Amino acid sequence: MKSTPTNQSVDQDPSKRDSPQERSVVVATFNVHTGVDGWGRPYDLVGACRKIDADVLILQELWSRDDEAPAADAIATPLGYSVTSVALATGRLTAPNPEADHRWMKRRDLLHLNQAFYLDSPKPLPKRVRDSNRFRSGEPGSWCLAVLSRIPVEKTAVVDLGPVFRDSARRHVILQRVTVDSRAMTVAGVHMSHLSSGSPVHFQRMRRALNEFDPDVPSVVAGDMNLWGPPVEFLLPGWRRAVVAKTWPAWRPHSQVDHILTHGPIAVESGEVLDPLGSDHRAVRATIGFSRPRTG
Repeated sequence: MKSTPTNQSVDQDPSKRDSPQERSVVVATFNVHTGVDGWGRPYDLVGACRKIDADVLILQELWSRDDEAPAADAIATPLGYSVTSVALATGRLTAPNPEADHRWMKRRDLLHLNQAFYLDSPKPLPKRVRDSNRFRSGEPGSWCLAVLSRIPVEKTAVVDLGPVFRDSARRHVILQRVTVDSRAMTVAGVHMSHLSSGSPVHFQRMRRALNEFDPDVPSVVAGDMNLWGPPVEFLLPGWRRAVVAKTWPAWRPHSQVDHILTHGPIAVESGEVLDPLGSDHRAVRATIGFSRPRTG
């Protein structure tokens, strides 16, 4: 699988990276677009997550049908992860569009008649959409955020970030404390609201949640921020982007909205954006370790 390197290794000596005292951890984030393309055609989501091959994997827009087991479990079980997930919204997932062609999606029209999924919203959808066969035949389910970990998790908190203006989802941040070679680290997964909906409020609440959860240990936050890098760093002062590269849309990316950020004595050894895996977002992956104290 090809990838787009974006950061050079801080320490390229394999013997140092792999030593028991300085184990590296791979963290990744991937917005999966409910496991379907823009026409509603499913792709191999488990296979995509296997290719990402992260120790900690944050997934956004996982779709869990009401009559099935959580989608995160279907990924975690074969790939050896523990899983923590939370539903951010409810809605409907449509069947594959019979008019689908070679493109990832059809250009969206103003009436939203060709979406792959619809979220329940405080603002009702147009009547023409609600009356369409495509909408009415959609299967009800939940739109979820999940953190999958191959590292033993010591403590978990799922924090409600509260409502903001016109947001269809109830945003949460999933916080976990893990221990890597006797050193504690916080990993947080999130799917932020849009700037037009008031996302700075959510960033402020997430900062507070991080400070209350484990303020004195190195931390990593990853997810779809729905925002470019510079304003993300402005809203999270003291945090640094591990990867700087375009992630959306997957077929011809022009913007980075998917981010991995670090805080504290963490060294980013490498970072990359992967080739398309089926979603409209590209996955972001970073290999991190703990910074060495300076001597001499």
